[in-house]
Amino acid sequence: MLLLQLPAISRAEGPRMELTAGFHRIEAEIAADQASRMQGLMHRQSLPVNQGMLFVFTRKDRHCMWMRNTLIPLSVAFLDDDGKILNIENMQPNTESNHCASAPAQFALEMNHGWFAQKGLKPGQKIGGVEKSPRPY
Repeated sequence: MLLLQLPAISRAEGPRMELTAGFHRIEAEIAADQASRMQGLMHRQSLPVNQGMLFVFTRKDRHCMWMRNTLIPLSVAFLDDDGKILNIENMQPNTESNHCASAPAQFALEMNHGWFAQKGLKPGQKIGGVEKSPRPY
């Protein structure tokens, strides 16, 4: 019997921090540099409950996200510099449609699809802890 070993896709996980949404706790992986922001959650098979990725941008802007090579459905909340939710977008796997901030955003928080709706979170509410995120580079 011949077994072929396919190369594994590396998905080194980055540093993490705790965020809050009301009384909900979020364990967020941090994407504060260009390489980790570009990689995002690509190639992941799953995302544990109450875990996500916080994108820390170098400047406030109307940033956009897409789902190229992303295998799991996600929801993204765009946040201002105080952590206030500007808008929430639902994103489907392996698509290249742009999902953009409705106003200049400093952060984006990706979670499992529907997570924000399931927790009753809406634009105007705050995600706590973003002020403790590392500086972007």
